[in-house]
Amino acid sequence: MGQKQQPSADPRPDTKKKRRVAFSQIDTGIPAKDCIKIYLVSTKEEVGSTDSLCIDPVDLNSFFEDEDGKIYGYQGLKITVWFSIVSFHAYAGIVFESTSDGGKGITDLKSALQNIFAETLVDNKDDFLQTFSKDANFIGSLVADGEVLHPKASSNWQFNEAKFHFQAANSDLEVIRLPMDKMAGRNLYSRLVPLALLLIDGSSPIDVTDPRWELYVLSQKNNGQTHPRLLGFAALYRFYHYPDSSRLRLSQILILPPYQSKGFGRFLLEVLNNVAISENVYDFTIEEPISKLQQLRTCIDVKRLQGFSPIEEAFSSAVAQFKLGKLSKKISIPPLLPSPEAIEAVRKSLKITKEQFSHCWEILIYLGIEHDKHMEDFILAVSSRMRDDLIGETTDAEGKQVVDVPTDYDQEMSFVMFRSTNNATGVEMDESRANQEEQLKKLVDDRVKEIKLIAQKVSSDQIRSISKPS
Repeated sequence: MGQKQQPSADPRPDTKKKRRVAFSQIDTGIPAKDCIKIYLVSTKEEVGSTDSLCIDPVDLNSFFEDEDGKIYGYQGLKITVWFSIVSFHAYAGIVFESTSDGGKGITDLKSALQNIFAETLVDNKDDFLQTFSKDANFIGSLVADGEVLHPKASSNWQFNEAKFHFQAANSDLEVIRLPMDKMAGRNLYSRLVPLALLLIDGSSPIDVTDPRWELYVLSQKNNGQTHPRLLGFAALYRFYHYPDSSRLRLSQILILPPYQSKGFGRFLLEVLNNVAISENVYDFTIEEPISKLQQLRTCIDVKRLQGFSPIEEAFSSAVAQFKLGKLSKKISIPPLLPSPEAIEAVRKSLKITKEQFSHCWEILIYLGIEHDKHMEDFILAVSSRMRDDLIGETTDAEGKQVVDVPTDYDQEMSFVMFRSTNNATGVEMDESRANQEEQLKKLVDDRVKEIKLIAQKVSSDQIRSISKPS
């Protein structure tokens, strides 16, 4: 019987080594917002001090080429940008430990920063420091060529001196208009572009070659101060309105961070309202205002509408509806909307659009009713109005719908109208009736909260103005 063969032992040691595969570290990048700090400075002594005002840009990542807004190829990267609010120049200090291509390349930092700061970016720090003295009167030299618009002219407005770092009585405010068909306006706006890009949500530079753009600058010259300082600015576009008028649209408005929450934005808005009225434009609009700006605008407009005689009869009639009894017991709830005659009177005299007037109207009504007696009915009336606006009387009703179309002409003059058999309002709502009601309730609750907030601001401002000594 044969035996099972045993494997013979190999007297030689196993000298064969396993191969090891090494992978280079993948560069995940650094979000721009995590390695860049931007400081606003007004003196050369503030440059280099972390006690200076550090701003929080709305969207710093979007200025970098990569879709994720990251910087690649750097280890230990820190970028500190100093932006002068005297000469409106910028200087960037860049520090890093090393660079390496981890598969995404190495970000060109200078090119990326120029996407934000453009011609304001100064390469040499010493040159930047010299701008504080060399361009000390940069603002004064440019606004000297502009048109001063009603300095300190504000019909219903008082400074809130408690929030000022200086006494309003010792300040000198001016709003200067600089049209874009003159070099002064173009030169100044080119220095302001970085602030607009960094601090105004969704902004892009205006076309300074279009003479229909106008720049409005808010400046201040304190007693004992040689040169005026720029507090803020606004860019407006003047549209043609058939047949012989124009429409003003506010596209950009910014009060510089050191001067915010002190009443300057309100002052600037009221002067712009005065411009619209004095030049008898068709109306004055704001392009996609953020919530805070819309609240401020509404507070101003509500105060302008209070005591405006052409709407007193319509206002009294609307308030009187609440004294007639419970609205919930009525078959149909009377609308709180102002009459067409009141809407037209407001547009002609105050240049407030129909949409904005309707937004203010409910706040006026709220200020005129007795809250302890009529609040339930007021909320019911607001709900009824919003139901008609968003859902409609019947969701299956056939109606017409208007949609904007892309055009190189005036966007407001270009649209297509078509007949829709579903959702005639053009507002997307949940198909379930119960869910629609739940959505509507939330919208009504939010709207009532907004009404109360603005009414409180308007009322407290009235009390402050009355109690303020002359």
